[in-house]
Amino acid sequence: MRSRLSPTVFALACCLGAAMGAAPNQAVPAADSAQVPAATTTSPVSTSGTAPTIMQLAQTAPKGSLKNPYNPEQTEIVNQGHELFMSYSCSGCHGGTGGGGMCPQINGEVWFWGIDDDVLFRLIALGSVDLGKQGYEHLGGPGLQMPPFGGIIKSTDELWKILTWIRSVYKGDPKKKTW
Repeated sequence: MRSRLSPTVFALACCLGAAMGAAPNQAVPAADSAQVPAATTTSPVSTSGTAPTIMQLAQTAPKGSLKNPYNPEQTEIVNQGHELFMSYSCSGCHGGTGGGGMCPQINGEVWFWGIDDDVLFRLIALGSVDLGKQGYEHLGGPGLQMPPFGGIIKSTDELWKILTWIRSVYKGDPKKKTW
């Protein structure tokens, strides 16, 4: 069982980011790796002082605050994201190219919970049932349930790389891109 961060600890984490010299809307490097960009400008730190786990971040970050530090033009990140997508068996449900299978495609413009970084990070981490419990709205479509992968994927960095690959294979209306 994971504990939630108190508002005081969260506020201290935000102040720490500011003290480290982060400009407004600039990511602060994650505590576990100097090479990994932070996922959000307000990333909480865990009670141990390390970068939050996927589940801690999905459960405690303010709604709408999670932003992917990578972009689909970063070829190396995209390739790593596809390898991770395949290694975590995402392809078993969504197909190896994201075109769907027994579950919805992830390379088009139809998204049942929304298409922004925040929603997709939480959907993968928490699964659809717990995402709904957090107050996110199902926008329609089949009643399929996404299982939670936040305890399976090893790090927030890996999850962001998977989402970067998903962004790279998007075939929907360019006007609907939020990244």
